Amino acid sequence: MATVPSVSYSITVRLEVPAGGKAVSLLTHAVETAGGVVTALDVTNAGHEKLRIDVTCAAKDTDHVQAIVDSLGAVEDVTIHKVSDRTFLMHLGGKIEMQSKVPLRNRDELSMAYTPGVARVSLAIARNPEDARRLTVKRNSVAVVTDGSAVLGLGNIGPAAALPVMEGKAALFKRFAGIDAWPICLDTQDVDEIVRTVQVIAPGFGGINLEDISAPRCFEVERRLRGLLDIPVFHDDQHGTAICVLAALTNALKVVGKDLAHVRITLAGAGAAGTAVLRLLLAAGAQHVIVCDYLGAVHLGREDLDDSLRWVAEHTNAGGYAGDLRGAVKGADVFIGVSAPGILTGEDVAAMADGSVVFALANPEPEITPDDAREHAAVVATGRSDYPNQINNVLAFPGVFRGLLDAQATVVTPEMLIAAARALAAVVTAEELGPNYIIPSVFHPDAANAVAAAVRESAGGKARGFTEA
Repeated sequence: MATVPSVSYSITVRLEVPAGGKAVSLLTHAVETAGGVVTALDVTNAGHEKLRIDVTCAAKDTDHVQAIVDSLGAVEDVTIHKVSDRTFLMHLGGKIEMQSKVPLRNRDELSMAYTPGVARVSLAIARNPEDARRLTVKRNSVAVVTDGSAVLGLGNIGPAAALPVMEGKAALFKRFAGIDAWPICLDTQDVDEIVRTVQVIAPGFGGINLEDISAPRCFEVERRLRGLLDIPVFHDDQHGTAICVLAALTNALKVVGKDLAHVRITLAGAGAAGTAVLRLLLAAGAQHVIVCDYLGAVHLGREDLDDSLRWVAEHTNAGGYAGDLRGAVKGADVFIGVSAPGILTGEDVAAMADGSVVFALANPEPEITPDDAREHAAVVATGRSDYPNQINNVLAFPGVFRGLLDAQATVVTPEMLIAAARALAAVVTAEELGPNYIIPSVFHPDAANAVAAAVRESAGGKARGFTEA
């Protein structure tokens, strides 16, 4: 159960009260008594005897919603008619749609947009396939591809249940970068089938955004698609997270007066996000990193190393530390968590170096509560929107794809990712920078444009092939 009411559990309760009674004044009190927060109270119909009122309020979870409704229903002379979940209402019929950019008002316009005029455009593309970027939606389109195996913090819920998330991703592409994105939810979790399916639909898109595909399959899917396609392939769970973490860490280290090349970093999580964060940190100059998973520190002496963990072991933990997370955190300058809730305590943070930085990014429940971390750390960031310094991938992926599409890039390189992170960090000015503001808001008007410009410049018109860090 969440500790505070959230708009994610926002409801509107339609009820009737006597026009001349005191029930209206008791409604807000009833919600607050139940622990909810009233965000709006609207009279939707008024008569001499009855008032119809919509009470909108935030709750903590579904059980709390019912407690609030019961509290309202207990007010004398109140009749409850309907309870609407505002989140579900937002999703009714889906959140996105397709619209034509050209008018179709008469026969002439129809003949140019479709047959027979469109045949001339098709023949031109047949003669010169590169014209597809200029003459079709390909120039501004991205496929958001998932198999539903690692959706948010929900796990393997399948393609249909993943669709609302992919719709949301598409909406964010449009809102923050003007990109037309299309949800592609695949009813398979076989690597060969995923790769082949994306390969055969790729001609209609300018880029592929892989989303919520579980590790380690996501590594193989991305690697193979990058080798097969002539359009950029970007796994947001990996590289979007990495960009945002590097940007935030760049500014956090400025706040505490430390340098990336010299700080000791403990990274909790060796899955898709953790591995990508590690690779980008190393590419940007980090030299002293220990990675921990649920078995403890990753080191070359472990017998359970798969290919991914072996790479981690070979590029980190030079001292061969073989203990647990608590020991790895002791004396560290930076903790970055992309793992599981409640694995760190205030006592652990207190044992870190002076001027410590804590990024507890597990969502919705972080590795340590922000309040506990703030008692000892100089800078704290989370993945949550209800605390300062939210590290949110929407700061990265719209701008990254805007830059890739504008440059007509065919690949994604580490240099592009680092350029994006540095540009995102630079959105926070020296005057603004502080412990509670190391990364801009997702609604900052300059964030997406800054990232896009950096990626576009790094792409240089013809980008180089991707190489692992």
